[in-house]
Amino acid sequence: MSWFPTNGKAEQVNTPARSIIRAKARDMERNSDILGSILIAFENNVVGTGFTLRMKTDDEKLNNQIEKLFAEWSKPKNCDITGMQSFDELCAMALRRMRVDGGILLLKCNTGSKRFPFQLQAKEVDDLDETLITKPGQYTIINGVEVNENQKPMAYHLLTTSPDGWTLPQSKRVEADRVIALWQKELPSQIREMPPLAKAIERVNDMEEYMDTISIKEKILACISAFIKRALPMGAVGRSMNQNPPEGKDYDPATGYTRSRISPGMIMELQPGDDVASVIPAGQASNTKEMVSQYIRAIGAGQGLSYEATSRDMSQVNYSSARQGLITDTQLYKRLQRFMINHMLNDVFEAFLDSLVLAGTVKIKDYWENREEYINACAWSMPGQPWIDPLKEANANRIALKTGQDTLANICANKGLDWKDVMEQRAAELAYNKKLEAEYGITMEGGNNNATATGQQESSSTTNATES
Repeated sequence: MSWFPTNGKAEQVNTPARSIIRAKARDMERNSDILGSILIAFENNVVGTGFTLRMKTDDEKLNNQIEKLFAEWSKPKNCDITGMQSFDELCAMALRRMRVDGGILLLKCNTGSKRFPFQLQAKEVDDLDETLITKPGQYTIINGVEVNENQKPMAYHLLTTSPDGWTLPQSKRVEADRVIALWQKELPSQIREMPPLAKAIERVNDMEEYMDTISIKEKILACISAFIKRALPMGAVGRSMNQNPPEGKDYDPATGYTRSRISPGMIMELQPGDDVASVIPAGQASNTKEMVSQYIRAIGAGQGLSYEATSRDMSQVNYSSARQGLITDTQLYKRLQRFMINHMLNDVFEAFLDSLVLAGTVKIKDYWENREEYINACAWSMPGQPWIDPLKEANANRIALKTGQDTLANICANKGLDWKDVMEQRAAELAYNKKLEAEYGITMEGGNNNATATGQQESSSTTNATES
């Protein structure tokens, strides 16, 4: 096959192909099960159950207040201008659109609500007006993005659409500080997004066509036909044999014979001299499993995922190989989590906290004097990764803690937990355990060994009584 690559600046090369690649990726998103598996793997492991805000100011009361307000704001009716998606769902959609479309635009909106005036409005990258031409005295407009001489986005020009999707003539200019543009930059000269699935869509399409072909082949191999050979043809001679077909029969006008179909348990009587000839398609099933596995490996590798994460096939792994694959996949998930925190969550929190102070929902006297300190005091607990073998992982963590190779904060963070919450909850459980011991004389497993010892004594007494 001829190979004639084009070289040039990012937008010169990407612009002609961007729309068709996005269309192909969306088609595969709707129709390909293996691509659906890849997208679900990213959503489950990067966003999962959602990101949790943790405030780290010196005022614990203020920390709790802001955390509770953010949890309330995260509900669909408060954070989404359409009132249809929670903040976690917006994060999952943003990640999916980044993988399929290449990016997504989130507009910061002020809805005028007294309690939560700040909301988000999601826009597809298709909404960027690519028809605009730079006018003298203006910043350069490239594919709907207005940039300065350093290629820093200054504004985004969005198409104006009616609720039913029709595009109106006039586009709308939105300042860059009101827009969260989520896409991953891969070239210094890149201004717009490119779908990461560009590396996989052709391979996915090849695999889908291959599986369709194999499905047709297997259906043919499963077929059996039979023909009845007659020694004495029935019906009149010549054209007249086609004139009066038997009523209610499947009739062949070319031969004058009636057709019959084979059904389970069918018993059919033949006329004297008739014979049956069967037709069974020759051939055997191909090595579909090996071929599809190779396709899946190539598709997953192009997206940075292991074969197991892409296919959900764990039949060929043991603990060590599964853990090695999970470690590699987890590095990709963590990198995407950090990207979303740096480019979306921190930006959202900044606008969220500003709106709370401006609305008077949160009272912070020195907020505007020390705004950066309050903004930087936020931290995010990322969704944790499950253990493959809990016993082995727990023992490894215990040894790492004992030998000083790891910390409780890091171990809890890997599970999506806050170490302070874990210690406070554990302290509350132990305190309640002591209360039960004082009231009833027993303790639960994990408090101390009294319950176990008491149980052994009672078991020994019962045994002795039985023997007596």
